[in-house]
Amino acid sequence: MTQQSTEPRTTAEDAGDGSRQPAGRSWLDRYFHISDRGSTLARETRGGITTFMAMCYILLLNPVILGSVQDVQKHGLDHSALVTATALGAAVCTLLMGFIGKVPLALAAGLNVSAALTTQVVPHMTWPQAMGMCVMYGVVICLLVVTGLREMVMNAIPLALKHAITMGIGMFVALLGLVKAGFVGKGAGGPVTLGSDLSGHLVGWPVLFFCITLLLIFMLQARKVPGAILIGIVVGSALAIGATKLGGLTAKDWGGTPPTLDGNAVSMPDFGLFGHVEFGGWGSIGALSVTMIVFTLVLAGFFDAMATIIGVGTEAKLADDKGRMPGLSKALFVDGAGGAIGGLTGGSGQTVFIESASGVGEGARTGLSSVITGLLFAACLFFTPVTQLVPAQVAAAALVVIGSMMMSVAGHVDWSDRATSIPVFLTVALMPFTYQITTGVGAGVIAYTAIKAAQGKWREIGAFMWVLTGIFLVYFSLHPIEQWLGVK
Repeated sequence: MTQQSTEPRTTAEDAGDGSRQPAGRSWLDRYFHISDRGSTLARETRGGITTFMAMCYILLLNPVILGSVQDVQKHGLDHSALVTATALGAAVCTLLMGFIGKVPLALAAGLNVSAALTTQVVPHMTWPQAMGMCVMYGVVICLLVVTGLREMVMNAIPLALKHAITMGIGMFVALLGLVKAGFVGKGAGGPVTLGSDLSGHLVGWPVLFFCITLLLIFMLQARKVPGAILIGIVVGSALAIGATKLGGLTAKDWGGTPPTLDGNAVSMPDFGLFGHVEFGGWGSIGALSVTMIVFTLVLAGFFDAMATIIGVGTEAKLADDKGRMPGLSKALFVDGAGGAIGGLTGGSGQTVFIESASGVGEGARTGLSSVITGLLFAACLFFTPVTQLVPAQVAAAALVVIGSMMMSVAGHVDWSDRATSIPVFLTVALMPFTYQITTGVGAGVIAYTAIKAAQGKWREIGAFMWVLTGIFLVYFSLHPIEQWLGVK
């Protein structure tokens, strides 16, 4: 199926066309549309570094998640090979997003995909077969992009819901940062509480450095200092390293890896998991179970990425007045291909990361920032120990800052219109409260369709919104459906 490109263009890009383009622009500027989007080389570089610093925790976390579970044959994954696979997948996919998608979005192993693999897949099949599942769901998403269905779905979502997705992700990102920092944790008398040890108090040095970093970034932003987020992370990391050295803080104090460099900064990559993919051999769980697993992975990858792209694209001011982005189909294709690439590298399906918003907060507007981020992930194939110098608690401050910035679109929502405000509220509230982006999107879509139908405004809903509503009804009913069908 062939489609003619009808992708929207930003006002800045339109202003930069033809003879009105500034003379003497470098090929880098022309290729990535740096001037057209009102950015500079310094901003793109700073944004790429900031995004990497906010995301590099994945090199530590993903190997822990995947390495903690044995497959059906009692085989586990080697930690060093997992680190290499995680870095390789992130580097390849983020570089592709930069050069092809030309948008400031970085990709890495999706924690929702990794969690699904460890809890739903490998208890019933081998790790190579599980990685085959990643390849399958990536191919399915790519087919949805090639046929134009994925972009049609994104463009069919009403603008108010797109604003809600941006705000919901902002709240989700802020909560994610607060939890990663140990500022918020599971409560004893309630779902959550202040601190992470059930005491209702902030405990430990790491959360102190989070607070210092957060306040520093806010103060720098208030004074309109360029590079506020990056400066805050660097200063916070330096303070954390100094306190660890002088105060004798240990891994226990940091709740994991302390910000220190032990031994050699250089490490050789271990490509032991690359290409370990198998298709078939699923007879023990049946074709229906395989279909449900792939459907779950596709659904999570599809809508999580969609929401992230909308949120980050809006924050980067790349969307037009209808919430559409230039180069959207290419970005969606790279994201879909990330599932297959992640399976081939052995590091789980890759997807766009909401931490990309931290780079956007530093001024990133083009794919050049993604190229910078991708090159840094590639460097981590050989300098993995250096990534431990940025504490997760310090990097978490950037997420809270970005969350506050993404709430600014609230002024574009007509809160007096209940047909709009109720779906928007559900979308915004359920993303952080359920800790799932897809759930918030689904609740908003169903509520919007139901309320418009109740008002008799059937034609305003649109065919794709009806389809999305049906898909999300299935999504929320997956457990009883699986029980009814006898799926394991």
